[in-house]
Amino acid sequence: MSDLTLQQAIDNIYVSINNDNEDLDLHVTALKAAMAKEGVKEAVFEPAKLAQSNRQGRKIMQSFFRKKGITIGFSA
Repeated sequence: MSDLTLQQAIDNIYVSINNDNEDLDLHVTALKAAMAKEGVKEAVFEPAKLAQSNRQGRKIMQSFFRKKGITIGFSA
């Protein structure tokens, strides 16, 4: 579907989240493809770039991505 790098896919998700989750499912699919292409098991997000960077917001995000089959983590 796309030739995005893992970082480009993650950046698109930041933009989507900050635009009220616009096209989020599309970007999640692209992230999953980029992770498979690069052999990465976990996508790492920076909490400071998230709309809801508190613990509850991160847990909701992890749950959402887990349902999509993607493991995510957060940088310190």
